[in-house]
Amino acid sequence: MKQLKCLLIATIFFLGANPIFAQSKTAHVEVNEIMSKMPAILEAQKQLEKLRAEYGVVYKTMGEEFQTKIKKYEGEVKVVSEKMNVERQKEVQDMEKRIQEYGQTADNELQTKREELMKPIQEKIIAAIQKVGKAKGYQYVLNSEGLLLADGPNLTADVKKELGF
Repeated sequence: MKQLKCLLIATIFFLGANPIFAQSKTAHVEVNEIMSKMPAILEAQKQLEKLRAEYGVVYKTMGEEFQTKIKKYEGEVKVVSEKMNVERQKEVQDMEKRIQEYGQTADNELQTKREELMKPIQEKIIAAIQKVGKAKGYQYVLNSEGLLLADGPNLTADVKKELGF
């Protein structure tokens, strides 16, 4: 009885929803393909890589200074006073903390910069998809990457043309 009830509800839903889908015009677009070839995205990636490299140089320099200091202090541990060793240990711990904080700050700033660069580009892509979809009379435009079957109209080429590449 319970199975029959579920089957009946599913049948009503399917038959009731079928006219809705039959009346809707749907197309798809390959957003990842557009993003991978869009000049503005490629330029943003170059800027991010340059910034990442700059942070990397500073981080590497800090690490090298840290290692140099540790080696120096390890070599002098027996010839300096206990008080000096305690101060040096604290200094090394503080230096290690600063390096970790710098790494976290750099990661956060890179993420912020990425969002800052990508947001207007993504908005431009969305606007182009909407413009092309409306111009061609589609009510729904789906991203084909999440679809199991994308056999309908593909607007990717039209969106690229709208974006100028």
